[in-house]
Amino acid sequence: MKNRTVVFLLGTFALGTALAASAIAQNSELPAPSPVEKELAARASHVDEVTLNKNMLGFASQVMSGKNKDQNLQKLIDGLDGIYVRDYEFDKDGQVTAEQVEKLRKYFETSEWMPLVRDHDQKTGETSDVMVKMVNGKKAGMFILDVEPKEVSIVLILGSFQMEDLGKLGGIIGASVGKNLPTVSR
Repeated sequence: MKNRTVVFLLGTFALGTALAASAIAQNSELPAPSPVEKELAARASHVDEVTLNKNMLGFASQVMSGKNKDQNLQKLIDGLDGIYVRDYEFDKDGQVTAEQVEKLRKYFETSEWMPLVRDHDQKTGETSDVMVKMVNGKKAGMFILDVEPKEVSIVLILGSFQMEDLGKLGGIIGASVGKNLPTVSR
């Protein structure tokens, strides 16, 4: 009986993982992709994409929590609508133009998105932008754009969350994303 239960659970997990991978492949773009994103992906030598919509976040939460359910992590995930991460790496400098970076930035500069951090180094060309989406006075999303001469990273988190809880998402999203998530100390 125990062996059948274990085989059933492993089979269910394998099926769920296959369905999750299929859903990620079908939804590999940001909810409202910028045309610049497609240009960057076409030129990049390496592209990392993580797409977790509401359903995928729920699935990830179930897989991770198991018997040791973290109520704070569950509350955080329940408040999120999606996490979208894109990392584009290039072989040489100059494959990302200042105009493309500005288009990405402008794509999220609407009345709902408020700039939180803007750091632009004219000498190196490196830029970091963090914007927070506010709806009815509450946080409803975060957009992070980090640009280096050979790399562009985009993180879009949609939904309700507390800034200090974002570090908990690293285990769900993976190590590649954790480096792009902001850390907030109290």
